[in-house]
Amino acid sequence: MTTAITDVKIFDGVEVISERTVVVDGGLIRAVGGPVPADATVVDGGSATLLPGLIDSHVHTDLDGLRDALAFGVTTELEMQGRWSPSKRREISGRQDVADLRTSQMGVMAKHGHPTQYIRSSSNPLIRLLARAPFFLPSVQSPGQATHFVNQQVERGADYIKVFIEDGSHIGYPGLPVLDQPTLRAAIDTAHAHRKLAIAHATTADGARQAINCGADGLAHLFLNAPTSGLVEAIAASKTFVVPTLVTLSSAFGNSAADLAADPRVSARLSTEWLESLRRSMNVHPEGRLEDTYATVLALRDAGVDILAGTDVSEPMPMLGGLAHGASLHMELQLLVRAGFTPVEALRAATSVPARAFGLTDRGRVAVGARADLVLVDGDPTTDISATLSTRTVWRAGAQQASASTAHHA
Repeated sequence: MTTAITDVKIFDGVEVISERTVVVDGGLIRAVGGPVPADATVVDGGSATLLPGLIDSHVHTDLDGLRDALAFGVTTELEMQGRWSPSKRREISGRQDVADLRTSQMGVMAKHGHPTQYIRSSSNPLIRLLARAPFFLPSVQSPGQATHFVNQQVERGADYIKVFIEDGSHIGYPGLPVLDQPTLRAAIDTAHAHRKLAIAHATTADGARQAINCGADGLAHLFLNAPTSGLVEAIAASKTFVVPTLVTLSSAFGNSAADLAADPRVSARLSTEWLESLRRSMNVHPEGRLEDTYATVLALRDAGVDILAGTDVSEPMPMLGGLAHGASLHMELQLLVRAGFTPVEALRAATSVPARAFGLTDRGRVAVGARADLVLVDGDPTTDISATLSTRTVWRAGAQQASASTAHHA
């Protein structure tokens, strides 16, 4: 079925363009501008704004999480630790009611290291039980084991590789075991041998420097402490991208997302459990200040570092408050703007920039031949970033979703 979306302001993933019509057919964008086909079903945009489907560049998800994400116009979630069988991946790819998924499969971690402490505290009793088994939390202790482990993740369908560099000093668990540098380097080198990106979890400036020294392609978080001398320049020189996860840092500093939960555009789409999670905070690093974090992310931007929007949302555990699938990405965009990004720069961080960084050449843009992952929003988020939450319609590979203005589950 051919659909023509007319009378819209179009942000194409990079900039606002002059065309006012997009034609979708067969799950792809067939035309941007030009005449409306005679056989097309017309969706009158009424001067709303059309965006590429949003990409959350750091999540830990399940089917419910993917469903929530799509309701908020997040058409792709990039998972940074999880288990997905090939059959489940194929199912997700073919479904129209959940966001698309890319995953690292299981990350490379030290024995008893991060994220062991979170998984053992999961609200899911099955996960807590399974967490006691070595196969559920596999770890490595040598370069040879790291190479073998990365090979396994690639065989299981990993789209990229995640490595953990976390001593727990800034997240309330000091003294966590960490990978030594030869083991870390072996994991990253093996990822590159498979032509896979290596994404590093590091929450300290020293951990971030270790990651780039070992060849990591991306940092999954902005470090919670101040950058050490020359670190910003080193990240820029290495062409490493950064997913700052400002919403997670804000929660770590003791700030809840209660205002986000109170927004009717959010409360209508989330369950009570997730709304309660938004109203909490982690509060594991109360000495942290968002103003300092803003200064660091601006310095990275000004140095030419690619900044990708991501949230690190997982499940509504008490210790992981302040986050929710889909909704938190909109808050991430707002925090980027508060830090000093323009609304257009923030929108790029959730569309074309992550698509380019992760090699997702079929999405992140409103362009002929791209997947028809699209979001129609009331208002103009290129001047008022909060308008991204005013979602009117979402298309996932050309499939129009149910109205985004009403709750989709209790």
